[in-house]
Amino acid sequence: MLCLMCLFVCMNGGGNFMEKFEGLNRGMVERFAPRPGRYRLLPALTEEAKLALMCRMLFREGWNEHIAGHITLRTEDGDILTNPWELAWDEVRAGDVMRLDRNGSVLKGDWNVTPAIGLHVQLHRLRSDVNVIVHNHSRYSMVWANAHRIPPVYDQTGAHCGVELPLFNEYAGTFEKENVTEEVARALGDAKWALLANHGALVVGKDLRQAHLRAITLEWRCRRAWEVELLGGGVPLDDGEVEKVSITDANGFPFLWEAMARRELVRDPKLVE
Repeated sequence: MLCLMCLFVCMNGGGNFMEKFEGLNRGMVERFAPRPGRYRLLPALTEEAKLALMCRMLFREGWNEHIAGHITLRTEDGDILTNPWELAWDEVRAGDVMRLDRNGSVLKGDWNVTPAIGLHVQLHRLRSDVNVIVHNHSRYSMVWANAHRIPPVYDQTGAHCGVELPLFNEYAGTFEKENVTEEVARALGDAKWALLANHGALVVGKDLRQAHLRAITLEWRCRRAWEVELLGGGVPLDDGEVEKVSITDANGFPFLWEAMARRELVRDPKLVE
């Protein structure tokens, strides 16, 4: 069996590479990371494989409420890729990923799609800047969503995506009804994320890298704030300092997506199939 490094070096077909500058501010990367490295950070990946990796990666970050939740990725041709209804995020493989048209109708795939996909369809329709949408009942985000409170930012890792975090507090249960999904989509406005009161969390992004950073930052922020509450409270970071750290949101966090993806490929190399 080839070692994973050999796989990355030798695997040249079946999709696109996550290039060194993909989703990143190239000038910043070239300034702070000028050396080329020994090998590619990831093998060739189809869009379906990338979505499967996103499911696995976020599952380990606390976005893992049983079979709840859905991730969508809008492709260059306007189709929408999403995880199947029947499978938990930690078992999704590339071959399980469903392909939908822009209205949410199935174009390709053997599984079923949750009726709650309507929110994603509405958001993709309303916002041309949003190519990735993540929704789940993530563990620590749900604590704050249930309390109808916004968690403070207490450390650098929780500051990567800024201070502002909307709370949409009109409980709608699930997202099967078109009028409900449109209301939530419009209420989100141009926000990058939101807590959904008594329901869960929602994150959007221009690409997988940005949405991944936002999703893991939100859950980290919520967890740290909960832990600090258990100690009796703490001192949040100054908003100005948070904004300095959050430069990674717009410019990308170099190499993070790839590192977390490699972990999943080591655990299950067959997830790309």
